[in-house]
Amino acid sequence: MIEVQGLTKQYRSVRAVDDLSFEVKPGKVTGFLGPNGAGKSTTMRMIVGLDEPTAGSALIHGTPYSKLKNPLRTIGCLLDAKAVHPNRSAAAHLKWMAQSNGIATSRVKEVLELVGLSDVAKKKAGGFSLGMGQRLGLASALLGDPEILILDEPVNGLDPEGIRWVRSLVRALAAEGRSVLISSHLLSEMALTADHLVVIGRGKLIADQPTYEFVKEHSASNVLVRTDFVPEFSQALENENVEFTSTHDEEGREQLLIRDQTTDYVGNLAYSVGVPLTELTLKRASLEDAFMDLTSDSVQYHAEALPGEDSDAS
Repeated sequence: MIEVQGLTKQYRSVRAVDDLSFEVKPGKVTGFLGPNGAGKSTTMRMIVGLDEPTAGSALIHGTPYSKLKNPLRTIGCLLDAKAVHPNRSAAAHLKWMAQSNGIATSRVKEVLELVGLSDVAKKKAGGFSLGMGQRLGLASALLGDPEILILDEPVNGLDPEGIRWVRSLVRALAAEGRSVLISSHLLSEMALTADHLVVIGRGKLIADQPTYEFVKEHSASNVLVRTDFVPEFSQALENENVEFTSTHDEEGREQLLIRDQTTDYVGNLAYSVGVPLTELTLKRASLEDAFMDLTSDSVQYHAEALPGEDSDAS
């Protein structure tokens, strides 16, 4: 388990991480989310002793990373897939890591097979594509068969098959009782991968809760209604004090978006007032919607809204 308590990192006038506390528990994939500049990478670096905290602590099974004996056996990390000597082969890179941590070199062949790099094991890492580099980074993280994994943007550069493979891998590892902390900007993928979310903004903790609860609490679901009797049904909704908005689809047809209601309720209301519906669809909230809504005030760099785009969506 990873325990972060009051973790703080100050760079001159910039506080990159501010009194951050959370846990990464066994048996779960914990997603670590935040806008660019939120402090995710700095936090991960402090957990594994690459950066010294200004205050607070980060413990691995109750012990600082620097005091772990043969740390790769306890915690595997992928923080920078490019941190490989370009003239060293994939196999040689993993071999020296194994030897320095008391890991049998036979493990090198196993992890190369696991990540799909057996055919390029003797090729220089400097010639690897971005996706191949990510796979080598994952092999490095898995080398010691660790109880804990920290993965920073592990699917960056991978094709759809590779992304799906990483998702299946980390979920299988968590199912074995391991602790997995994973960051990614692919929110749709995190929605499928993470059991629990830790969300930060400008170095501060924003949310620490199960993924389902996070989405449910921080975004709303809408019911989409199409009918040839929009005025009549709009009046029925107003009579029931139900919140809704009128929009138009791509073909210019008017439709209603009804907030925080179920399709059962809306369908029964339409039946009770004699209004036939041509469509009744639940538009489920997404992790992206919840994330954007919750972190909008913590984004460091805002892009200008595109023509015709709602400025609030940036």
